[in-house]
Amino acid sequence: MDMEETKELVSLDPDMLQLQEVSPFALKSSPYVAEDLFSQWLSLPDTCLLVKSLLADVKEGAPLGAHENSTITNALASNSVPSLFPAGSTPPLSPRSSSGSPRTMKHRSSPSSLSSPLKLTRDPVREIIPQFYFKNGRPPPSEIKEHFLFQIDSRFYGHLDGLQLNDFKSVTKEVCKLPSFFSTALFRKIDVNFTGTITREQFINYWIRGNMLAMDLATQIYTILKQPHQTYLAQDDFKPVLRELLSTHPGLEFLQSTPEFQERYAETVVHRIFYYMNRAGNGRLTLRELKRGNLIDAMLHVDEEEDINKVLRYFSYEHFYVIYCKFWELDTDHDFFIDKENLIKYGNHSLTYRIVDRIFSQVPRKFISKVEGKMSYEDFVHFILAEEDKSSEPSLEYWFKCIDLDGNGLLTPNEMQFFYEEQLHRMECMAQEPVLFEDILCQMVDMIGPENEGYITLRDVKGSKLSGNVFNILFNLNKFISFETRDPFLIRQEREGPNLTEWDRFAHREYIRLSMEEDGEDMSNASGDVWEESLEAPF
Repeated sequence: MDMEETKELVSLDPDMLQLQEVSPFALKSSPYVAEDLFSQWLSLPDTCLLVKSLLADVKEGAPLGAHENSTITNALASNSVPSLFPAGSTPPLSPRSSSGSPRTMKHRSSPSSLSSPLKLTRDPVREIIPQFYFKNGRPPPSEIKEHFLFQIDSRFYGHLDGLQLNDFKSVTKEVCKLPSFFSTALFRKIDVNFTGTITREQFINYWIRGNMLAMDLATQIYTILKQPHQTYLAQDDFKPVLRELLSTHPGLEFLQSTPEFQERYAETVVHRIFYYMNRAGNGRLTLRELKRGNLIDAMLHVDEEEDINKVLRYFSYEHFYVIYCKFWELDTDHDFFIDKENLIKYGNHSLTYRIVDRIFSQVPRKFISKVEGKMSYEDFVHFILAEEDKSSEPSLEYWFKCIDLDGNGLLTPNEMQFFYEEQLHRMECMAQEPVLFEDILCQMVDMIGPENEGYITLRDVKGSKLSGNVFNILFNLNKFISFETRDPFLIRQEREGPNLTEWDRFAHREYIRLSMEEDGEDMSNASGDVWEESLEAPF
C-alpha cells in the first residue's frame, strides 16, 4: 500500500464511515458511537502497524514512545479524534485557520505532541496592593510625627533622668491633649516598673511606637483607662481619674476635708456615666459606647471650667448633692439600703404601690444589692435619673419594661389599665375629679401616635416627645396633676432653659430647696447657741 492510498484511508471521512456527525455531548450519552469510531480506527493499516510495534517494544523492554518521529506517530497525529468534529462543536481555544482544526495544525507543526501550550503564556505581573487596614489606626504623617518629637524634646530637655509626676502633668495636657486629671493614670501606664520617673525613650515607646499618636481622643482615653487584655471599661477603671480630679479641681477643694463625701461623689459620677452610656446595662462600657456618648466633651469641659456646677453632664456637685440627700431622706435607718416602704415615700408619695412592686421585682434593672428586698445606692441613682428625666432613652426603656407585664415588647390597653386603676382610686380619695380609663386611653394614644392603635411599642414611645407624660399618667399622680393643670411655673422654666433637660431643672429646684432648709437649720442652731450663752452669762 503506497503513501497516497494511506493518506486517503487515514482521512476518516464521516461519509466513508457512514456515521452521522455528532457533538462531544452526544458521544458521552451514546457510547456505541465511540465504539463504532474505535472499530473504524482499528481497521486502518497504520493502526495495525502501531499495535504490532508497541507489542514488540513491550516484549523487548524498550520504553514506550521511542518511535516519536516515526510515520506511525505522524499517522496517529493525523488520525486524532478532534478532526472528526466540525469547527463549531467545541469552545474556541484560539483564532482558527481555514485549513483545519488548530489542534491538528499544532500536531503537524510541532515535532512533539507532549509540549504544553501553557508554557507560551507569560507569567502575570504581580501587583502590590498598599496596606489599607491598620489595627490601631493609620500611622500619622511624618510631619506630625516630627512636630510631636520636637515637643517631646523640649519637655524632656534638661531631664536626663526623666520626668516625675508633677512635671509630667504639662505633657499630659499640652502635648498629649488629654484632660489634665489623666496625668496619673497615663504616668502609671508608662511607668510599669514603678520607678517614679518616665524617660524620653519610655514615653516615645508608649505614645509613638505604641501608635497612640494615630488614635482619636476617645480611643486614647479608652486605652489608658482599661485594664490589660480587657475589651471594656469597668466602673473601677474610672476611679483613678476621678481621684485626681477631686484633688486638683478648684471647684472640689472644699471636699478635701471630708474624704467620705469625696468617695460618694466619685461613685455618683460613675453611676451617672454608666446609666446614660452603658446601654447594654451589663456594667461593661465598650469603645463604641464611649464614642457614641458625650463623656469626652464633658471631661474636656470640666478640665477648663473652674465652677464645676456649670458642667451639668455627670460632674456637677449640685446634682450629686441632690441625689445623695434624696437617698439619705428615704434611708431612715441609715444602713445605706432602702426598701419598698422607703421608696413609696419618694416625691411626697407620688408613686403607686404597683409601680414600686415592679421596681423591686427587678424587671427594669437587676439590683446591685445582694440584700433581699433592698435597693442599694447605685440602684437608687438609676431610679431617680429615670424618674426625674423621662425624656431620655434610658428612662423610657426603664419604665417601658415596668408597664410591659408579660414582657412581649408591647404595651396593651389591659396592661396600662392595670396601673391606671390605682391612680383612679387615689384621685377619688383626694376628691379629684376622676378621668375614666377609656378617655385617658384615647389621650395617651393621641400623645404617642403609635403605628398600631391596638398596642404601643418601644419604638413608638421613643418617637414621641410626650411619652414621659404618658408614664406619669399611669403611676405618678403628682406629675399627672401638674401636667393636667399646666403648672405655669414649670412652663416658664422650660421656656427660660430650652437646652436644659428635665433632670437639670429638677436638680436645680431641689438644690435650692435643700440649701434653704440647711441654711434654716444652721440659723436655728445658731440662735439656740446665742440663747444658751445669754443664759449662762453672769449678771
